[in-house]
Amino acid sequence: MRITPLDVRNHSFSRRWGGLDAGEVESFLHLVSEDYEALVRENETQGERIRQLEQRVEQLVQDERLLKETLLSAQAMTTDLREAAVKESEVLVGEAEVKAEKILDAAHRRAAKIGEEIREMRGMRTRLAEALRATLEAHMALVDSLEEASHDEDESKVTYLARTPAAREAARDTDSDDERGTG
Repeated sequence: MRITPLDVRNHSFSRRWGGLDAGEVESFLHLVSEDYEALVRENETQGERIRQLEQRVEQLVQDERLLKETLLSAQAMTTDLREAAVKESEVLVGEAEVKAEKILDAAHRRAAKIGEEIREMRGMRTRLAEALRATLEAHMALVDSLEEASHDEDESKVTYLARTPAAREAARDTDSDDERGTG
């Protein structure tokens, strides 16, 4: 059984002859009961404070656990995001490489086509130059023949004019027979 400060204050001792001074005992008991009461109150206050601190510690432990879980979750998420970013960048790089290869292939095909067109145009230029040369040669031959014919005709006119009138008349008749086909 626990003794309370009130028990100490109200406790009475049996009286014997020649015993202790009752006033002094009561005064001492009163002091002890006050000290004891103060200690009990302080003990209760400290007990309440301990309970509050224990609750606070428990709350902090829960908060720490929650923070650890959050930190682990954030680390896992960071790792996942990093891996996803790496994979996405690899996919983008792969797509870019494929696009680059397609563009390069198209450029090579276009260059080959342009090279073929250049060869065709050179061939056309050669054929056109040959045709132009042949046409020019034909025209030059025609000019030469015209000059020759003109020169021969001029010679024949000079010869014709140099003849006597009677010889001219006879040459005219021969020419007209030739034209009629009787000659």
